[in-house]
Amino acid sequence: MKLIIQIPSYNEEKSLPYTLRDLPDSIEGVDEIETLVVDDGSTDRTVEVAREHGVDHIVSLPCNKGLAVAWAEGVDAALKLGADIVVNTDADNQYVGEDIPKLVRPILEGKAEMVIGARPIERIPHFSWLKKRLQRFGSWVVSVCAGVDVQDAASGFRAYSREAALMLNVLSDYSHCTESLIRAARRGVKMKSVPIRVNEKLRESRLMTSLPRYLANQAMDIFRVATMVHPLKVFSIPAVLFLLIGTGGCVRFLYFFVTGDGSGHVQSLLFSVMMIILAFMLGMVGIAANMIAGNHQLIEDTLTRLKKVEIEAQGAEDEDE
Repeated sequence: MKLIIQIPSYNEEKSLPYTLRDLPDSIEGVDEIETLVVDDGSTDRTVEVAREHGVDHIVSLPCNKGLAVAWAEGVDAALKLGADIVVNTDADNQYVGEDIPKLVRPILEGKAEMVIGARPIERIPHFSWLKKRLQRFGSWVVSVCAGVDVQDAASGFRAYSREAALMLNVLSDYSHCTESLIRAARRGVKMKSVPIRVNEKLRESRLMTSLPRYLANQAMDIFRVATMVHPLKVFSIPAVLFLLIGTGGCVRFLYFFVTGDGSGHVQSLLFSVMMIILAFMLGMVGIAANMIAGNHQLIEDTLTRLKKVEIEAQGAEDEDE
């Protein structure tokens, strides 16, 4: 059983040593533990620091491509290196590395394929009251979209089985957290949350440099993935709402028309007809989006098979060498 701990990093020369220092050397049930740093186009000594601290593998991106891309590159590299379990942690030392055995235990016991480390949100001192409420609300929204109970959707401290990692294809260039959860749930990946600890803050978050921008990006990611995964739900709810409004307006007009006062309510009739037309259009869009989602599922299944074939072929080449 081989575990690879991947660490997406961008200009983390100061915090990376703390992160690497806390990683476990051995875990019961795991034969090999290796570390992989994904250098996301750093301009400081991140790569040199990683080498100085004995990191087993380094993947260097030519320029800063963002956390989601770095995460995906790391998962792909870990799979090619033969990982049976992939753990993702942040280079800013936010998460306690000693809790990695907690993450991998449900996978080793066959109880989960994807494990999310749930931070003690209410007890994190540098989280403001508003940020705590937003974290809770965001996790609730993702839980609804994914159809599973997610305690901390924004947590990047996660473990994936090999099969679960092969299934994940993230399109976002902002953050992988919410999208990977929703996609994994759609593909039937068994998930579990486990409580984990956090360290003192070493630097400010780079994802939440601006609260409005962070909320807008997260909302767009959730909406985009939800329309791919559950298009009928996304479009049918407003369609039914507009249909009810339009139908109610038509009934109101007919009432006044029958009672002899219809001439003064033509505008409301036009508005009601517009609502019904809009409801019909949304319904058609939902049906079309559902057909596209089916094709998207087939493409994802094909990508998963291609990954398996590519990795198996590379493994065979390595054995021949």
